[in-house]
Amino acid sequence: MTTFGESHGPAIGCVLDGVPAGLEIDESFIQSELDRRRPGKNAYATARKEADKVEILSGVFEGKATGTPIAMVIYNTNQKSRDYGNIRDLFRPGHADYTYWEKYGIRDYRGGGRSSARETAARVAAGAVAKLMLRKIGVKVESGIFRIGDVEAGNYDFDYARNSEIFALDPSMEQAQKDTVLRAKEAHDSIGGAALVRASGVPVGLGEPIYYKLDAALADAMMGINAVKGVEIGEGMHSAELYGSRNNDEMTREGFASHRHGGTLGGISSGDTLEVKVYFKPTPSIFKPLKTLDIHGEEVTCELKGRHDPCVAIRGSVVAEAMAALVLADMVLLNMGRRMEDVARYYGKRNG
Repeated sequence: MTTFGESHGPAIGCVLDGVPAGLEIDESFIQSELDRRRPGKNAYATARKEADKVEILSGVFEGKATGTPIAMVIYNTNQKSRDYGNIRDLFRPGHADYTYWEKYGIRDYRGGGRSSARETAARVAAGAVAKLMLRKIGVKVESGIFRIGDVEAGNYDFDYARNSEIFALDPSMEQAQKDTVLRAKEAHDSIGGAALVRASGVPVGLGEPIYYKLDAALADAMMGINAVKGVEIGEGMHSAELYGSRNNDEMTREGFASHRHGGTLGGISSGDTLEVKVYFKPTPSIFKPLKTLDIHGEEVTCELKGRHDPCVAIRGSVVAEAMAALVLADMVLLNMGRRMEDVARYYGKRNG
């Protein structure tokens, strides 16, 4: 997958290569995934209202993938570029403004341009296609919010999370998490959060030893999402506090006796449920005056206008889910040639 476009440009989109020919492309499903991430739906997201209607430009014929690159576009329809006029020459604290300016000597100050989380809508569209492929082999990818601020879920209900306004995994903690977001919003501030991505039905053997490990690829994909500052697989950082006798998952004929490894061993899927925790920093766009520098090196005050998520983790959880699906789909295709008998079986049938 590659993406294109900027937050306040005409459109954003993606090009997805390597999709197997013949895969049925359900456009309504792709749109439903975008609708989950779509802004402007409630008080817990940015007020920017975008329809996020996806249009497939290539790679699909009569409802099926042709095997050529699938290009998809989402037109921006509700930009308010004037909201950014007062910051065109200064660097917003916590944003990529400074690093983009130093790297390129030019930047799109309207919402961050290419660095805006608006780009992630294209990732969700691509991830939806990956999910359509994964369905065919019984792999299901889900996500939800398990933590907002210091309010953490005690139980995980992915079915509940799908219909929650904030994708809350724990019904008993949802209101407290909502209240935490609204308090930050009313204070003209923002709050961080964390999502849990779960993939079930993952076959054993996905992941390439050393240079393209499953957990490494997942971490790379998650860290490439705007505002993500940490990723954990399974027990994650807590494993640093454990003895090996407690951290090791014993094996029985019925399967693993525990699940601390999170679905990967040696960078290869174990066949157990895959669990990835993704931690998002607070949205850097807040409505409190902050000290900063301008492009001339002068000290100034940054006072933002515009429409911003009070908790970027909420909609970010949908993006993390999409990225996990893309990694898994890629790993599935790579794994098909792992053994010579698999290669011989495929080409033997074709030649026969």
